[in-house]
Amino acid sequence: MLAPSNPSRSDGYLLRFESLFHSGRALSFPCDAQGQVEFDALSERARSNYFYARAVVGREFAPPAVVGRYDD
Repeated sequence: MLAPSNPSRSDGYLLRFESLFHSGRALSFPCDAQGQVEFDALSERARSNYFYARAVVGREFAPPAVVGRYDD
């Protein structure tokens, strides 16, 4: 799990992109309650994955949802 640089901003929330084709597969990123991702807190690979997921919404991933870190 990625550690945000400002825990109060993203504590407890993830922006989750669910796969349209592979049940259980998703990409998740720490965010605030409104779904704002703090890019400075992400690794280069995580930023790359985030932009990829955004680019293929509707083709590979469903639109993202803000979920609690411990929601299933």
